[in-house]
Amino acid sequence: MIVARKLAMDYGSQSAVISDVDVEIQTGSFVSMVGPSGCGKSTFLRLVAGLRESSSGQLLISDRTPQQCNLRRAFVFQDPSLLPWRTVAGNVHLPFELDRELANSTTQPATRVQEAIRLVGLLDADANKRPRQLSGGMRMRVSLARAFVTDPQIMLLDEPFAALDDILRQQLNEELQRIWWQRRWTGIFVTHNVSEAVFMSQRVLVMSRRPGRFIADLTVPFEYPRHAELRADAGFAKLTGEVSRYLRQAAGVDP
Repeated sequence: MIVARKLAMDYGSQSAVISDVDVEIQTGSFVSMVGPSGCGKSTFLRLVAGLRESSSGQLLISDRTPQQCNLRRAFVFQDPSLLPWRTVAGNVHLPFELDRELANSTTQPATRVQEAIRLVGLLDADANKRPRQLSGGMRMRVSLARAFVTDPQIMLLDEPFAALDDILRQQLNEELQRIWWQRRWTGIFVTHNVSEAVFMSQRVLVMSRRPGRFIADLTVPFEYPRHAELRADAGFAKLTGEVSRYLRQAAGVDP
């Protein structure tokens, strides 16, 4: 479980980025976060990842601080950030070179790399391609594979599909939730797309304007695995509208 109590972060400035954040995220669940730009969604992910320390309040992961927690966390950014001189397989292999503990705990990293590449829907023939030979969607798949190869217990995803066209984005939504349903890591997914948030997750958290805090926590009742037809469902449209109303409230726009 990830638990935040009165969590705040100010980056040393006078105005806080997030303040009074209270939330509980159950192990193995998938949660999406939406909110106005600059409200602190990415900051919250970085705090969970242990990349930053909070200014005040409490954040615990399995009763430990993020810096003390030994659960493996993977972070997927909006930009795939692939090394252009490396092949797909070389990019996916990178975590084994950067993390000695991961490398020592893995007996067959080449097999893990191949499995991760296949898991995200890439072909074996793609393994030897360079990033410049890949489409935007394929590069994002490589970024996801690089995260999955670490066998994470917590996946932190910061708008990974924002730069993709809508059809490809929907396809990757379907594939990512399928992988989560198989692996059941704990997922926190940041997005500005309300439909995407509802389709992917079990809960949608709405964050207020800066300083960000959670003003709504909506349960998504649809069963997994979810398919494209769900987006045309009346219940899906109703819930999407409800999240949108909270988001407009968060942005200070009259409903």
